[in-house]
Amino acid sequence: MATRVHSLAQKIWDYHLLNNALEKSDCLFVLCSNDVRVAEHAAKLFLEGYAPYIVFSGGVGELTQGLFACSEAESFAQIAVDMGVPEECILIEPRSTNTGENVEFTRALLEDKGLDPLRLILVQKPFMERRTYATVMQQWPGKLLTVTSPPLSFDEYPNEQLSYCDVINVMLGDLQRIKLYPEQGYSIPQEIPDEVWLAFESLVALGFNEHLIATTAE
Repeated sequence: MATRVHSLAQKIWDYHLLNNALEKSDCLFVLCSNDVRVAEHAAKLFLEGYAPYIVFSGGVGELTQGLFACSEAESFAQIAVDMGVPEECILIEPRSTNTGENVEFTRALLEDKGLDPLRLILVQKPFMERRTYATVMQQWPGKLLTVTSPPLSFDEYPNEQLSYCDVINVMLGDLQRIKLYPEQGYSIPQEIPDEVWLAFESLVALGFNEHLIATTAE
């Protein structure tokens, strides 16, 4: 059973990854979470010269309640500063609680600063690459987007914050949202191969349903 679960989950992990090639851009847009490896990855990209500034976006979400002493964005920003990113090259959006708000509040912050980046590098967890891309494309049209995440495999990813089962549950929730959210205007459509959706249905049948949204849709 464990081998079958792993094989099914690997299909979904691979689908979520976009494997974009990185190019120098106008801004690193970091969608914060409970995974500080995302902050470290963003800081490394800045220090390698991929963009002149970083926006960290994130308040306190379902998975970070009580995890940090302050907002996700402030916590991530401190990690970047500790790694050598100058404070003057960091913008902080500390209120958003979901991906849509990440976009809405970050757009407002940049507009307030007189910034209008065309090329954005979105920095996210591996299994949220595709949904992040689809959401930003819908809610911030006209931008040239590249998505990246810490270079970790499915087997390497689980840690003290997210167990193996947690990762599967969250991945399935994201896949379901990729399927359903375009109809609600939250994101652009993404083709889901039959084998990926069959893997989703098989894992849900095995009990991995903790992050699904209630729906009557098939």
